[in-house]
Amino acid sequence: MKQASENNQEVIKLDGIDKQILNHLMKDARKPILEIARKIGISGAAIHQRLKKLENAGLIEGSKFVINTKRLGYTTMAYIGIFLDKAMNNPKAVKDLEAIPEVLECHYTTGNWSILIKVLCRDNEHLMSILNNQIQRIEGVSRTPPSSLHTSAHACISIAPSGLGSCADANHMMRPPLLIRTQKALLQSGPDAFA
Repeated sequence: MKQASENNQEVIKLDGIDKQILNHLMKDARKPILEIARKIGISGAAIHQRLKKLENAGLIEGSKFVINTKRLGYTTMAYIGIFLDKAMNNPKAVKDLEAIPEVLECHYTTGNWSILIKVLCRDNEHLMSILNNQIQRIEGVSRTPPSSLHTSAHACISIAPSGLGSCADANHMMRPPLLIRTQKALLQSGPDAFA
């Protein structure tokens, strides 16, 4: 069943079976449908029908491969707050940020910064190079205060299957499409949606 939300988009109500199916697929999108069907106690055809319904409703937007970026030599993750001159009137600066391969996410904020970006780099030196030689040189970027830096032993990013052929070699930075929403934000079914 659907109902209207504040932004005039229909909110999809999930039943318990839909939640179980999505929970299985979010843990492992390659899990065979028949295995999921056996665990839930319904037919494989019923799962296919439900998935088709959720795709048509716009809840499921695709599946992804998860890449262990450490195996490619990318171990430093940072969140950088960026102050822009007239942030909402500066789409070129945002496009320039999106064009930097190391920028994984770019979000307008209502907090301390105009924009918050998530970057993935080989190491701290690479991060500083990106910050000083690319980000801070973008027209409209007024400042980038010190940010939270995370060196991750197992940083993973999601890559849509269509993006796999775009890399020249395995050592090239593989970048997913700019992420605006998270999977869980799409599910707006309350805190126990996947319990």
